[in-house]
Amino acid sequence: MSAAQGSAAPERAWADLPLAAGTVDRANNLALRRSRTLDTSTALLDHVIRHAENDPGRTAVVEGERVLTYRTLVEDVGAVRSLLLARGIGAGDVVAAVGTRRLETPVVFLALESIGASYLPIDPAWPAVRVRDVLGRAAARLLLDYTGAEEVANAARSAAASENVALLVLPDERHCHEVPRRNGADRSYETRYTIFTSGTTGHPKGATVEHQGMLNHLWAKVNDLSMTSQDSVAFTAPLVFDISIWQMLCPLLIGGRTVVISDSALRLPRWLIGALDAAEVSVVELVPTVVGWLVDEVRRTKGTSLTSLRRLLSTGEELHPGLAARVLDTLPGVAVINAYGPTECSDDITHHVVTEADLVRDRIPVGSPVDNTSLYLLVREKDSSWRAAGPGETGELFVGGLCVGLGYLNDPEVTARAFFRDPFDPLSPTGRLYRTGDLASFDAGLVHYSGRSDRQVKVAGVRMELDEIEAVLSRHPGVERCAVVVSGDGDHSELVGHYSALAPVSSEELQKSLDAVLPSAMVPRRWQRWDALPLTQNGKIDYRALRAAGASSREETS
Repeated sequence: MSAAQGSAAPERAWADLPLAAGTVDRANNLALRRSRTLDTSTALLDHVIRHAENDPGRTAVVEGERVLTYRTLVEDVGAVRSLLLARGIGAGDVVAAVGTRRLETPVVFLALESIGASYLPIDPAWPAVRVRDVLGRAAARLLLDYTGAEEVANAARSAAASENVALLVLPDERHCHEVPRRNGADRSYETRYTIFTSGTTGHPKGATVEHQGMLNHLWAKVNDLSMTSQDSVAFTAPLVFDISIWQMLCPLLIGGRTVVISDSALRLPRWLIGALDAAEVSVVELVPTVVGWLVDEVRRTKGTSLTSLRRLLSTGEELHPGLAARVLDTLPGVAVINAYGPTECSDDITHHVVTEADLVRDRIPVGSPVDNTSLYLLVREKDSSWRAAGPGETGELFVGGLCVGLGYLNDPEVTARAFFRDPFDPLSPTGRLYRTGDLASFDAGLVHYSGRSDRQVKVAGVRMELDEIEAVLSRHPGVERCAVVVSGDGDHSELVGHYSALAPVSSEELQKSLDAVLPSAMVPRRWQRWDALPLTQNGKIDYRALRAAGASSREETS
């Protein structure tokens, strides 16, 4: 797949998903879907320019004491656009952008959009080997460095040189020679961005999203969160995490404020709360670990903070009922939204406002589909064909609609294993169906997530879901975070439970609580307690680190 898609629907023959007889009608009858007419063709920059024309002095982006109004935002976009054009960047080109989360990030994104080029974020902390791999796989035309500090991006610069990728360092002083104007072009099928995620082959894979998918997701956030121009949204995510896209861009769509939260502010809960309060943030999205830290700090300060906050989204990992209960109790005026979605489908595909009734469930629903998204549950038969899951039956989740991305950049083999021709909707705006690899069930119009299909393991001859064990373990009142991994191979494999605690709790007590609920084969006999579970850069539990820590001296054996 090439990055250059143009403004017309791309021509592509997608593989057919093998279906059992009658599956199309039955899956359609049981599907969850939502439709809404939205403008997904207009450039985001056109909306920004309109806000600049109507209210030029209105604040658009804030980073501490640094501020861009809508007028200065447009001017800065024009300056960066001129620099890109002078380097020969055109429609369809992939531009790798290396930088930290800062005022310039949305400027760079909008400048690329104005040209029709595609945005590829590069983490300054990545080693040169990974940067070279990503630049080569993406066939990037340019590395745009806006880190503001040469030493921060040295690895990326070295990698670009070895891959013969041109380098453009964004100057501190930029001059706008031509202010961008609204042009009304149809951007629907342009490639807008690529996020590289870990691949099972040991090489990263680049999930690529079209303009129409991105805009559909931005509008879905606006609609489901009832956002207005009065909202200030915290921009907290690492740039290589897909949620960074909506956090920095959604406010600009409706004339609101994007508030850049620095990495230093995210290091301690009180610093994060101070940054959110200082900027009067009304909407924030965080991974569950950080949500827990935040709530505990608010409890310590007896509820005198986060008075401007009205929406808190949890994403990236499962939100367990115990944590959700703490949030609702501590922040009674804040709506808690459980969000779920794959990078391959333009980010979140479901939202769910958590209620008191959800807290007594084993697992909190991930919600109903966002606008212009169709969800199907299928079960794989022994002959490798797929049938529709019955009411209440667990199946694998497939996604259709505007949100479905273009596949993996320049990786047709991996794309063919996850993206298919949509057999359920002949009028699909993308014609594509995405296989998530996630297990779920539908009940009363809601999606109930059951874990990854690839987290099903066999230990001592018994097949089990690690997510199910974690869900039960998370309900223990003394457990803050938990994870279960398999240590060893074959006949020597065993379950290891990892946890951090809210209160003193022994591994014997945890084992006893699981014995009361789960079959004996699903109860870990080895345990490891952590002050804090290791996390990936995106704030998710680092399962690879947990498996490597199996022989740690801190391990307890029951």
